Amino acid sequence: MKPAGAVWLGWGLLLGAVFPSPGWAEPPNIVLILCDNLGYGDLSCYGSQLHRTPHVDALAAQGRRFTHFYSASGVCTPSRAALLTGCYPARVGLAWTEPDGWVLRPRSPNGLHPQEVTLAEVLKRAGYATACIGKWHLGDHPRFLPTRQGFDYYFGIPYSEDMTPRPGRNWPPLPLMENERVVQWGPDRNLLTARYTRRAIRWMEQHRHRPFFLFLSHAMPGSTTRPFASPAFQGRSANGPYGDAVEELDHSTGQLLAALRRLGLEKNTIVIWTSDNGAPRRRPPQGRNTPLSGWGYTTMEGGMRVPLIVRWPGHVPAGTVCDELTTMMDLLPTLAALAGAPLPPRKLDGHDVRPLWLGTPGARTPYRAFYYYHTNRLYAVRSGPWKLHLPIAHPRRNTRDGRPMDKLLLYHLQRDPQEKHNLAAQYPEVVKRLLQLAQQARVELGDGAPGRGCRAAGRASWRGLHRGPVVAPPPG
Repeated sequence: MKPAGAVWLGWGLLLGAVFPSPGWAEPPNIVLILCDNLGYGDLSCYGSQLHRTPHVDALAAQGRRFTHFYSASGVCTPSRAALLTGCYPARVGLAWTEPDGWVLRPRSPNGLHPQEVTLAEVLKRAGYATACIGKWHLGDHPRFLPTRQGFDYYFGIPYSEDMTPRPGRNWPPLPLMENERVVQWGPDRNLLTARYTRRAIRWMEQHRHRPFFLFLSHAMPGSTTRPFASPAFQGRSANGPYGDAVEELDHSTGQLLAALRRLGLEKNTIVIWTSDNGAPRRRPPQGRNTPLSGWGYTTMEGGMRVPLIVRWPGHVPAGTVCDELTTMMDLLPTLAALAGAPLPPRKLDGHDVRPLWLGTPGARTPYRAFYYYHTNRLYAVRSGPWKLHLPIAHPRRNTRDGRPMDKLLLYHLQRDPQEKHNLAAQYPEVVKRLLQLAQQARVELGDGAPGRGCRAAGRASWRGLHRGPVVAPPPG
């Protein structure tokens, strides 16, 4: 069950007495664009020389670009759990699940627990229309679908686009769903970006007369070794299929921004553009996390530091850059505050970073420490410019791009974003302080076993359930 309405009402009245109204005439619309496995260095405005991204570049020029924004995981299920709940994945039980592992698989018994309160639920209770379009990956059992987690509408595939039938895996064809019904099995993945974009624009048109929250969760560049793109974009980029997919994502962004202008919603809409984690290693390389070290699926900087662009005309200062540490967990408390919505009475790990978004002079990160988890193990901790990699006994694989896994590694990230120069011997007092912070995380969030502040993931049985008949897909 979700939290009772009376509890929410009482909490809302309490917070309303403590916190003033946000200070603008009407609640802003919110468009959150999330890419899948797109690297820190894959956009022109973040230094890419391979990809043409004029629409995202224009978004950055009209808004604020963040250079130290982190996902809470190097892989998709945990990072998406953090985005929607404002919590470290370990706190909500989705850093690692059995039998799935580090991400949820098709027909998993696991999912985001229905008692967790999502960003969509917070905004919905404040009067927002809510939609999730695209990749979900927080549970494909009906109990865990977006429509059970605060979204009025869902259109997309409930897990990764690479989880297709294969030897040894009794997985169904990819299910394209509308709300809780499969409308097409095995859709053409080349067309997903275009279909999601059209559906997102149509939904905005239908809900333009009330505040809305649109979560456009793209499947691309994705998890396959050959990303997908519409025929019009295939072969156009200088970086093969990966670049084609990135440039179509940019085109999609341009279409959404044009729709906001056409609908007269541009000035009162917050647009947020980011990625769920860094680009993974491919041979030859496809995505880029330059100038950061490492790759997606790891706790190196390139695995978890991702682009973030925020635009809100007249509120977010245009053409500016923020170098303070912020994270995906901040989206829930920050957007709730901007929407004038009360937070749920649950422990959150994210912060209200409105001063950083709105360019308040002298604003600093609220984080005393940020923790890098890989599955349910604590791999590193950051405080200020310092990042300490912790010794890992019996790692499943080397996640440090060949660096030692059994030693303390201390890096000054502002001077050394590629994590090349280990300063642990030169700064023992910094090492000691970060080890103390790491121990606090172990107690609260766990390290191999749940900490005292962790909550369980949702569990459900598939017995007796089926997806329902195949029906013709709706237009678009």
